[in-house]
Amino acid sequence: MKDVAATAEPAERSSSALIDSGRAWLVVVATFFSSAVALGTVYSFGSFFDSMAADFDSGKGETAIVFGVTTFAFFWLSLITGRAADRFGPRPVMLVGAVSLFAGMMLTSNVNSITVGYLTYGAGAGLAGACAYVPMVATVGGWFERRRAVAVGISVAGIGVGTLVMNPLVTRLLESYSWRTTFRILGVGGATILVFCTLLVARAPGAAGAAPSRFGEAARSPLFRRLWVAGFCSGLGLFIPFVFIVPYAKDRGVSASAAAWLVGLLGGSSVVSRIGFGSLTQRLGTFRLFRFGVVLFPLSYLLWLSAGSSYLMLVLFVVVLGTGYGSFVAVSPLVLANRFGIVGLGSLMGLYYTTQGLAALAGPPLAGRIIDSTGSYRGPMFLALAFGIVSVGILFSIKANPSGDLDPEPGRH
Repeated sequence: MKDVAATAEPAERSSSALIDSGRAWLVVVATFFSSAVALGTVYSFGSFFDSMAADFDSGKGETAIVFGVTTFAFFWLSLITGRAADRFGPRPVMLVGAVSLFAGMMLTSNVNSITVGYLTYGAGAGLAGACAYVPMVATVGGWFERRRAVAVGISVAGIGVGTLVMNPLVTRLLESYSWRTTFRILGVGGATILVFCTLLVARAPGAAGAAPSRFGEAARSPLFRRLWVAGFCSGLGLFIPFVFIVPYAKDRGVSASAAAWLVGLLGGSSVVSRIGFGSLTQRLGTFRLFRFGVVLFPLSYLLWLSAGSSYLMLVLFVVVLGTGYGSFVAVSPLVLANRFGIVGLGSLMGLYYTTQGLAALAGPPLAGRIIDSTGSYRGPMFLALAFGIVSVGILFSIKANPSGDLDPEPGRH
C-alpha cells in the first residue's frame, strides 16, 4: 500500500503543477481561435442572407432556416462532442471539427437548392462549432483553478472576436466574389486554423481530464431545469437580431458594409464583457453577474423597437445586446461549475446549451415568416422582448447566496 501511495503522490503533484501553468494558457489560445473561426463563420450568416435568398429565390423565413438548423446542430451536437472530449480528450474532437468545417463549406458552395443547404451548411458548420466550442471551453475549465474565470472569459471572447472580424470580412469578400466562392475561401482558411488549434489542445490533468457523464444528474436537478427553461427563453429572442439586423438596416437605407458592422459591433462589445465579466465574478458573484447579463437582453430590444432608421440607435442596440450576450457566454460555464463541479463539465455544458439550439431553430424562422406575412420587423421585436422578460423572471426566482453565487448541489462538495 505504501508503494502505491508513493507512486500516486508524485503523479498527483505533477498534475497539480500543470494547473494554471503556461501549458494551460496554450489551451486557452487554441480555444480562443477555434471558437473565433467556427462560431464567427456561423454568426456571419446574416451577411450572406440577401445573396443566398436572391440566388435561391426564397423568402426570409425559408432562408432563416439555414441559420436555425446550423445553430440547432451546433448546440445539440455539443451533447455528443462535450461527452466525447470528456472520454477521449479534445484533440480528436477538434480534428473532426476541422474536417467538418471544410466539407460543409465546400459542399454548400455547390448546392442548387436551399433545402440541400440546410443539410450541408447545417451539418458542416454546426458540427464544427460543436467540436470547437463547448468541449474546448470545458477543457479550459479543467486546466485552471485560481485563474479559471479569467481563462474562460478569454477563451469565449474568441466568439466575439470572430463575429467582429468575420462579418466585415465576408462583406468585403462578397463585393469581389460570389457567395459560393466566399464559402470556399472560408472553408479552406477556417479548417487550416482549426488544425493548428488541434496541435495546442490537450486533455486537462487530474480528475477533470476524464469524467463520467453528468446528463442524468443534471436532468434530475430542479435548479438545472429552471436554468434550462430560462436559457431557452432568452435564446428565442437573442438569435433574431443575429439573422435580421443586417437585412433590417439595409431595408432602411444603411449600406451593406455599415450594416455588416452592426453584427461586428455586437461581437466586439461581447468581447469586452466576456473578459470583463469573467474577471468580476469573484468580486460580485457568478450568478449575480449572469442574471445582470440576461437583463440586458430585453432592455436592448426596447432600444431596437425605438431605433427606426437611426444608425446610432442601432449601434447602441447591438452594443447593449452584445454586452449581455458576452456575459451569458462567459459566466454560464462558471455558474454550472460552481453548482455542479468541474468533473464532467463538458456534458453539463452540452446539455445546457441545447437551449440555444432549440431557440435558434425556432426563433429566426418564426421571425422571418412574421416579416414575410406582415412586411414589418416589429412583430419579431415584440416576440424577443416578451421571451426576454420571461427569462429574467425565471432567473430572479432563483435565490443566490450572499456572495452572489449558487451553492453547490446538495451532496457535492
